[in-house]
Amino acid sequence: MPNLENELKELIVKALDLEDITPAEIDSDEPLFVEGLGLDSIDGLELGVAIRKKYKIKVQGSKEEIRAIFRTVRSLARYLERQEPER
Repeated sequence: MPNLENELKELIVKALDLEDITPAEIDSDEPLFVEGLGLDSIDGLELGVAIRKKYKIKVQGSKEEIRAIFRTVRSLARYLERQEPER
């Protein structure tokens, strides 16, 4: 999973064009939205599109489930691993 977490950190920085942070500076357990990394809902949509393009997975669920999936890099990596058994 650490490799997937690193891939996701790189994807976040690249897809969201974050200029003031490197993938290495993103803590896998820090919140992605509001506090922590400080992403907003538009960032979330862009990140969802980037994940769909890269991993061919559409993140789906109730609003609460989506929030839980996108809570941290680690929670997102766990979700993707469950969707991609061949990884």
